[in-house]
Amino acid sequence: MAEPEIVPDATCDGGDLDCGSGLLLIIRNSMSPLAPGGVLEVRSREISVREDLPAWCRMVGHDLLATRAGEAGSTSYFVRKKSQDAVLQQDLEQARNMVWRARVRGGGGMEAQVFVRNHSFAAGQPASFDTADRAISAVEYLIGSLGACIAVGFQWRASRRGIQVRNLEVSLQARSEDVMVYLGLQEEGNPGLGGVRATVYVDADAEPETLEELLAETLRRSPVTQTLERAVTVTAELRKA
Repeated sequence: MAEPEIVPDATCDGGDLDCGSGLLLIIRNSMSPLAPGGVLEVRSREISVREDLPAWCRMVGHDLLATRAGEAGSTSYFVRKKSQDAVLQQDLEQARNMVWRARVRGGGGMEAQVFVRNHSFAAGQPASFDTADRAISAVEYLIGSLGACIAVGFQWRASRRGIQVRNLEVSLQARSEDVMVYLGLQEEGNPGLGGVRATVYVDADAEPETLEELLAETLRRSPVTQTLERAVTVTAELRKA
């Protein structure tokens, strides 16, 4: 006997995003306009959602009506809303005000140890001229972070459109406006980067025009890209340990 057709009142697509990386906020925001009893179709390609979403539904009281395989590795989850989400706006505001934190400890010489959440990594001098330097320079971490933000953001947005990305590589080049200022060899000038050039190589099942649109949207919504383009104000204070 065929399963009865479920006609959702709204649909949201999380692509490859998992529940702990913002998918639940997207789901809750998409469900907010629905009246209690309304049905939201959640599309996802992330395998962990198969366990995490049902567990979340049980915890908050929504009904998971059905799970069905979709196209291009996507799965559809049909969730019936139980009641209004009283703390959605509070959680959205908390996300807006999220502060990312890092702690850096000088390791002596030309290295430092960086601690972020439950991770740590070594960073070398701000700008290294030695190709055999054992530590990654701070500038290389900066442009590497930009490339990672572009690559992961592009892949996620492609997954939301059902586009399979077989291979993706971002090549980045940057040059200081005047590195002599950093080295203390002159006083005038700007030691900052004069610009960053990123080239995105992608092999995917989509027309070039579609991929260009995806890249433009990725850059527009990329936290690291927009931070560099806007040039944020950096303040620092000294506290004696």
